[in-house]
Amino acid sequence: MKARWTFRCYPTLDQAHHLARTFGCVRYVWNWALRLRSDAWRNGQRIGYPETDKRLTLLKREPETAWLNEVSSVCLQQALRDLQAAFSNFFDKRAAYPSFKRKEQRQSANYSERGFSFDAATRTLKLAKIGAVKVKWSRGAIPPPSSIRLIRKASGKYFVSLVVETLLAPLPETDATVGIDFGINRLATLSTGERVANPKHGAKHQRRLALLQRRLARKRDLASKRRQGLKRQIARVHEKIADSRTDTLHKFSTDVVRRFDVIYIEDLNLRGMVRNHSLARALSDASLGAAARMLEEKAARYGKQVERIDRWFPSSKICSGCGHVQQRMPLGVRQWTCPSCGTIHDRDVNAAVNILAAGQAVSAHGGTVRRTGAKAAGRKSLRSANQQAAASG
Repeated sequence: MKARWTFRCYPTLDQAHHLARTFGCVRYVWNWALRLRSDAWRNGQRIGYPETDKRLTLLKREPETAWLNEVSSVCLQQALRDLQAAFSNFFDKRAAYPSFKRKEQRQSANYSERGFSFDAATRTLKLAKIGAVKVKWSRGAIPPPSSIRLIRKASGKYFVSLVVETLLAPLPETDATVGIDFGINRLATLSTGERVANPKHGAKHQRRLALLQRRLARKRDLASKRRQGLKRQIARVHEKIADSRTDTLHKFSTDVVRRFDVIYIEDLNLRGMVRNHSLARALSDASLGAAARMLEEKAARYGKQVERIDRWFPSSKICSGCGHVQQRMPLGVRQWTCPSCGTIHDRDVNAAVNILAAGQAVSAHGGTVRRTGAKAAGRKSLRSANQQAAASG
């Protein structure tokens, strides 16, 4: 299977200047092609990758844009392919409409096999028109990459990301299953009763960010060095928050995948949930979507299984003891007593137990755990089936 390995790199001053030109050319080609395709769409026309590829050749011959020839043509071609992939994700409803790239944001340049060379024995990476780049390799044996991406973050740090082929490494089977209920107060609650705390990394640095943003707002000269320095400070804080979140999610997902063979989670509608302005910041800070994706990716890598249950399954409202269904369950209610059997439930633990029971019941009967385009009648029958499964489990 393919994997992406990222390493810190340290270009020289001359290489950094050439990379800056490369990032600028890639950004220009992306924005130019995006504007071209967007305007054509408004005029009732459709322009795809082949047409933008032809027009890029003509664009490089124009005297006003002849400077595009100063950098590797591979990166410019890959920018068009990346834009095509972004449009494909948009039309498949996996992402938002592609946006224009800004100079202050994260910059990247993608190299295919024609734009770089890698010596696995000496672990030397050479880029077209740049030469050998110093990389801090944090892994042992590195297979030949199929493509690489040079990245400069807003903080000024450089990274190189390699796409490599790796072998599956199945972990020992434990014959254990678990249901996981994700949340905001707790990052995750397992059906075993374990609770994983939410570190809330963003909230810890909120006061620092607010202070730096106020200082930045007072800098009127957009080209001043002090303003640029403040922007780098803000970028470093954001980078630290992102790295802390990633580290927490990696530790959590690795621990779960090692201990359980089958993992059941909810198919949360995170895109709709973040529209609630009262919860948007807390949901983004928790990174629940990233946690689910990490679980699925590591399960596929280590021979485990992750299943998502129907997002309409009322896991919090069902009593895991007798199957009674509560009509209302506000978010402020963290503990509740079942009026039918008198069991006192922790909201999150009860939901995790119900997620596990529903997933096991539906899987055992050969059904699908995750609904894919069911009609209204099918949705109602699936919800009632899940309720019965939770009650019987």
